[in-house]
Amino acid sequence: FIIPDLSQGLHEIDSDPHLNFREKKKRKRELEAKYSETSERMHASQQLIKAYWLFNKDVDYVVKDGQVIIVDEFTGRLMPGRRWSDGLHQAIEAKEGVNVAEENQTLATITFQNYFRMYEKLAGMTGTADTEAPEFKKIYDLDVFVIPTHKKMIRKDFPDVIYKTEREKFKAVSEEIKELHKNGQPVLVGTISIEKSEMLSRMLKQAGIKHQVLNAKNHEREAEIIAQAGQNGTVTISTNMAGRGTDIVLGTGVPDLGGLHILGTSRHESRRIDNQLRGRSGRQGDQGSSRFYLSLEDDLMRVFGSE
Repeated sequence: FIIPDLSQGLHEIDSDPHLNFREKKKRKRELEAKYSETSERMHASQQLIKAYWLFNKDVDYVVKDGQVIIVDEFTGRLMPGRRWSDGLHQAIEAKEGVNVAEENQTLATITFQNYFRMYEKLAGMTGTADTEAPEFKKIYDLDVFVIPTHKKMIRKDFPDVIYKTEREKFKAVSEEIKELHKNGQPVLVGTISIEKSEMLSRMLKQAGIKHQVLNAKNHEREAEIIAQAGQNGTVTISTNMAGRGTDIVLGTGVPDLGGLHILGTSRHESRRIDNQLRGRSGRQGDQGSSRFYLSLEDDLMRVFGSE
């Protein structure tokens, strides 16, 4: 699309001695209408390019019951009723071939930081606030205090393992799961997206390893899957859904096998997400362990590796 130079066009109309006042006014309206229409088409094209190249199905969103539903990148949960603005959601709906809904009009916005600062008193409790203490102090003028655990934490956090390619990484992940499963130790595998959780599930099926998958597509089975995640020999693959707010109870004899093993398949951009996943193991003084697998092809490496 070629957007006309509006200021130059208006100047040419005003400078034309052969046009009277009424004709100049008409020409200006036509020029402004052409400018507006071309700008809208160009904007729609840009949003379509974003939809096709920057937003991925089963990563940023899912298609369910003929609707495009956003997936929260931090919790891994669906956000029904939420829509991307500025025509982006409509572009993704067109991409996926579902009904394109009318765009909502945003009347007002506010950031979480400004919203919370409207309250006179603020307080909170979480197991991962200590790493963000400077942010709480800077934004909310809140101090962070660490309360010691009731029982000593004895979880073993092993060093990260880094591979050159993603294929090598997931092959190693599959091998470790196979070994732990053979010994009867339960494993919770954390993945960064629905797509990765389903890919790893296919690998385990080929290896003949029985497992459960928890992601935004089957969230209705969350309670059932979490209830079994700490039992002898159970392998659970999950997105960030199982990484926070879940208490996985160990089955009989599992502490003697080393407790629940957390296996992260990538580092998240927010270290709190990694800490929350790791925190599913070794709770209440239980045995447990964790390890993260990375590759140089991970999104995090591509974004921040050059820095």
